[in-house]
Amino acid sequence: MAANKTRTSGFSRNFSGTTSSQTPGIKSGPNGTIFVSSGIPDLDKILGGGFPLGSLVMVMEDAEAPHHMLLLRNFMSQGLVHNQPLLYASPAKDPRGFLGTLPSPVLSKENKSRKDDPEQDKGLRIAWQYKKYFGEDQHIHRDAKQEFCNDFDLRKPLERQFLSGRRVDCVSFQKISNIATLQDHCSTFLAQFRRNDGNISGVGRLAIQSLCAPQCEYSNMEWEMLSFIRSLKGMLQSSYAVAVITFPPSLLSPSSSKRWQHMADTLLSVKAIPVRCMPLVFGPSSHRMIVADEDKELAQLLTGYQDMVGLLNVHKVARMNTQVPVILEATTFSIKLQKRRFLVLECLNQAPIDGSSGSSYGTTASCSGSSSKTGTLDF
Repeated sequence: MAANKTRTSGFSRNFSGTTSSQTPGIKSGPNGTIFVSSGIPDLDKILGGGFPLGSLVMVMEDAEAPHHMLLLRNFMSQGLVHNQPLLYASPAKDPRGFLGTLPSPVLSKENKSRKDDPEQDKGLRIAWQYKKYFGEDQHIHRDAKQEFCNDFDLRKPLERQFLSGRRVDCVSFQKISNIATLQDHCSTFLAQFRRNDGNISGVGRLAIQSLCAPQCEYSNMEWEMLSFIRSLKGMLQSSYAVAVITFPPSLLSPSSSKRWQHMADTLLSVKAIPVRCMPLVFGPSSHRMIVADEDKELAQLLTGYQDMVGLLNVHKVARMNTQVPVILEATTFSIKLQKRRFLVLECLNQAPIDGSSGSSYGTTASCSGSSSKTGTLDF
């Protein structure tokens, strides 16, 4: 009698023999889905594991602030930490210069206690200085290789050893005459990650910033750009790669913007909090007083408002190998900088009576208005 085989649904691919331990930076999910990390631990929890291989992630930008770059930086850094090839396309003249702004991974949670010991910190700094004399494989954090998703320090740039010797391809929109050239770059890049026998030998990441930016010569060719997105999505479905595209919906017609959003497997949007920035922009003191009052009202309404830098909305979550809809506990999250260094996502909660701040997504939080004296809840 033949040996029993693992049952898979009719929508799933066979990934037998492939485990997350064999290929760094991937994780197995339900129905044969394989995830790569977004580079933000809280976002991975929200999405149920991360970005599925073969999926297209689209992020709607906000014209008030470049918060989409926070998501893009962490996504790119996480791939480089796991030695995953990267294709980065940008409207900037020198997109390779953007790599110098990528954040650096920090120590694992188990080793964060070392920061309190000055002697150990001194030893780590000395050892860090001598890393350049060793081979490239010894440059990489052991913790960074083992962890599926790292915490990244936004104030510390990614070190050069994470960029040297890796396949990082940068493309400038200003040097591309038509969208077909960008499609050829993506096709050549994805050709090395095609799904053949089910064994994952490598994973690729694409990061395309502001696809319809005015710097692009094809920025007015909305139909051609839509055809490119459709073609890219088809190429991703047959490859072990993930693509993240950011775009400003305000530069598109409403119909084109809706079509772009429909093409995404995972759709996110970011929003700034302009109220806090208005006193720095507008001159009259009367306006400043009004804005300050509104700022105080929001601070009383939301937990940890002073640490908020923006909002993240989850409009769609990728459904790979299944027809079961994904139901989220919440769709709007606050973007915060913990200790002004680490990117944290939190559910929007009403502030408790004592004004204490909320907790990160996925952690337990106490009910607002709870009384410690009586032990009862006051709603």
